[in-house]
Amino acid sequence: LCPCLLYGAYVFLPFDAPLLPTLGARLVYTLRCAAFATFPIVLGMIVSGISRLCSSALEPFGELQQEVEIHSTYVSQSVHLFILYFFNMAVLATYLPQEVLKLIPLLTALFAVSRLIYWLSYAVGCSFRAFGFSLSFLPLLAMLLWNLYSMFSLEPQQLLA
Repeated sequence: LCPCLLYGAYVFLPFDAPLLPTLGARLVYTLRCAAFATFPIVLGMIVSGISRLCSSALEPFGELQQEVEIHSTYVSQSVHLFILYFFNMAVLATYLPQEVLKLIPLLTALFAVSRLIYWLSYAVGCSFRAFGFSLSFLPLLAMLLWNLYSMFSLEPQQLLA
């Protein structure tokens, strides 16, 4: 489903990436796009803080109730995935040709939406959360494989340069 969503958005959404001729410009563009991917994480932190404040626990740092633990776990997992996602997206931006740089904001949007789907299904308690997790993890895996392929096959002489 991830390739179909990305392909459909790539073909049918009417925007293009700006002209980014230098490596620094591509990394700044990726950094700006990645700022939008932090929205679900910050929202999760806010909800986690509110649920911790409204909790009926006597000890604020003691054992967490289930509704507080759900949001804390979501934030923790999302931060870990975002770090991996961001580093892979930054490397990906250095290898993509100019015509395909439209994928960077599309991958960012896919990450943000998939984390929100995961959080909603995790809070409800249904087994649909595997769908949200796979929407964020499988593109990460594909980016990692493409980055490794690009490093070792396309430019092996500049691997450490």
